[in-house]
Amino acid sequence: MSQKVAVLGTGKIGEALLSGMIRAGWAPDDLLVTARRSERAEELRTRYGVTPATNTEAAKTADTLILTVKPQDMGTLLDELAPHVPADRLVISGAAGIPTSFFEERLATGTPVVRVMTNTPALVDEAMSVISAGSHATEQHLAHAEEIFGGVGKTLRVPESQQDACTALSGSGPAYFFYLVEAMTDAGILLGLPRDKAHDLIVQSAIGAAVMLRDSGEHPVKLRENVTSPAGTTINAIRELENHGVRAALIAALEAARDRSRELASGKKD
Repeated sequence: MSQKVAVLGTGKIGEALLSGMIRAGWAPDDLLVTARRSERAEELRTRYGVTPATNTEAAKTADTLILTVKPQDMGTLLDELAPHVPADRLVISGAAGIPTSFFEERLATGTPVVRVMTNTPALVDEAMSVISAGSHATEQHLAHAEEIFGGVGKTLRVPESQQDACTALSGSGPAYFFYLVEAMTDAGILLGLPRDKAHDLIVQSAIGAAVMLRDSGEHPVKLRENVTSPAGTTINAIRELENHGVRAALIAALEAARDRSRELASGKKD
């Protein structure tokens, strides 16, 4: 028997999941979508052949519910869903900072909940999705979540206590790299390069460095040392990064992101 999956609040990440699932072999007839605007739902039907539904219809029909609304909207969505979600439904949350207990307290007793923190490279099938089990989620539920999110990248299981750290590191992580590329592009312009050439140089260098990290098995220190010759250009640049406290700033930034994830879990919006 086929499993029906519903994506509720289908924005960019939700759409990336849909397209990844279809490429992985899921039948569009088994996929339901909900969206705030009816035009958006119809757009997804036209593009992927999936079935638009209301949140209530999805809760009654689907075997798995993937909730991709913003954290501040999750409470309202659960109030709407709770009367219609039987305890045998798998609920997957993609909302930053919200613990599985938040869902378990609002849904039928025994409802299995899996928490997933993915990131925007899901749009190009290079996501890092971190998966944690709630109190009632089994190995089968976790494997099902891995099957879904594996269509748009890599998955990793962690204890839920590590989710806030993962949110800071990989959930927000792409933004840090975009920020770094932006800064390096500006530096390239300052050094006399046209913007397009500076951009191409930096992006390809970033791709190459990432592939080396992934495939070589070497520690990043070793790879950096391979580029850093005595009294050369690289060591002079590294010295300036250290003088300006870049390493300390990155650590502080990730701590701030982790703390904000915890604030979201406590319901603090501002």
